[in-house]
Amino acid sequence: MAARATLDPDTGLALALAVVGSSTAPLVLLDDDFKVVAASASFFTAFQVDRTSAEGQSLFDLHSGEWNVPQLRALLKATSAGNAQVDAYEMDLRGDRAKPRRLIINAQKLDYGDPEHVRLLLSVTDVTDARLAEKLKDDLLREKAILLQEIQHRVANSLQIIASVILQSARQVRSEEARGYLRDAHSRVMSVATLQQQLAASRLGDVELRGYFTQLCESIGASMIRDPGQLTLEVNADARSVPAEVSVSLGLVVTELVINSLKHAFPGGRPGRIVVAYHAQGRNWTLSVADDGVGMPEDAASATPGLGTSIVAALARQLRARAQVANAHPGTAVSLIHTHLESVEAGPSSQAAAL
Repeated sequence: MAARATLDPDTGLALALAVVGSSTAPLVLLDDDFKVVAASASFFTAFQVDRTSAEGQSLFDLHSGEWNVPQLRALLKATSAGNAQVDAYEMDLRGDRAKPRRLIINAQKLDYGDPEHVRLLLSVTDVTDARLAEKLKDDLLREKAILLQEIQHRVANSLQIIASVILQSARQVRSEEARGYLRDAHSRVMSVATLQQQLAASRLGDVELRGYFTQLCESIGASMIRDPGQLTLEVNADARSVPAEVSVSLGLVVTELVINSLKHAFPGGRPGRIVVAYHAQGRNWTLSVADDGVGMPEDAASATPGLGTSIVAALARQLRARAQVANAHPGTAVSLIHTHLESVEAGPSSQAAAL
C-alpha cells in the first residue's frame, strides 16, 4: 500500500530528500526510471558506491552492475506501477566482491501528489554476518547431536557389558545371598540401560511413559523371571508423557518395587502377577506396583528398611509424592501419589511419607 501525505510535490520531495540524507541506515530514493535521486551516506559507505557518479545513475548500473538482479528489477517495476510492494526480499549481492553479501530489501512507492514523477524508497539491510552466525550455530548443533549420539551409543554398550559381567558373576558364585545381590544389581543396571535407550529415542525431550514402562518391565522380566508361565509382569499406564528427569525417577521407582515383589511376594515358585499402573488427571498422578502374592508380613511395620525401601522413599520425596503401602487381598500394593495442591502447599522441602 502506497504511503500518502497531503503535501505539494516540491515539499514532498524535499521532505523525502531530507529523510534520506539524515538516515543512519542505508536508504536509496529512486525515480520512475530507477535512477538514484539520493542515498544516505551509510548506503554509499556500506556498499562502496561513489556518491558523485551514483546520483542520476540507474540502480542496476551501480558498481559494475551487481544490483542488476532480474527478480529485484521485476519487483521494483511492479512497485513503481503500484501493483506490489517489496517486503523483506532477500538477495545476494555478488559482483566483483570477494564474498557475496546477503541483503534484505524493502521498497515502497511514495505518493505525495505528483503522479507524473514516481519515487521509490528502498531500505537495505546487510544480514551477511547474521546469516553466518546462524549457519555456525546450526553447524554446532549438528556436531553436538552427532557427539551426543556417539556418547549414547557408547553408554548403552558399556551398560550392556556391565550387566553381562554382573549376571555372569551371579551364576558363578556359590552363596545364594551373594547371587541375589548380584541379580538385583543386574536388574538395576538393565533398568538404567532401558531408560538411557528411551531418552536417546526421545532426544532428551518428553518421555512417553506407557512405552517406557513396558520396555522397562520387559527388561526386568527377562533377567529375573525364570518361568514367564508362572509369573507375569504387566503394565497399565495412561498415554502420558513427562519430562526426561521425571521419567528417570519414576523408572527407578518401578524398578525397585518390581524387584521387591519378585523377591518377596512369590516364595517357593508360587505363581502370580505383578501390575505396574500409572494414571494421571491434570497435574495429579498415581504410580503403583501391585502383586497378588503372599502379602505383607505381620512384623512389616517394625522391620528395618532395606536398600530398595530407602531408594523409593528418597525418590518419592524428590517427586513430591507420598508413598502408600496397602494390603491388596491378596498381595501388596505400593503407590506413589502426587497431588498438585498438596505439593504446592508443602513447598520444596516437603517430606513424602516413608515406606
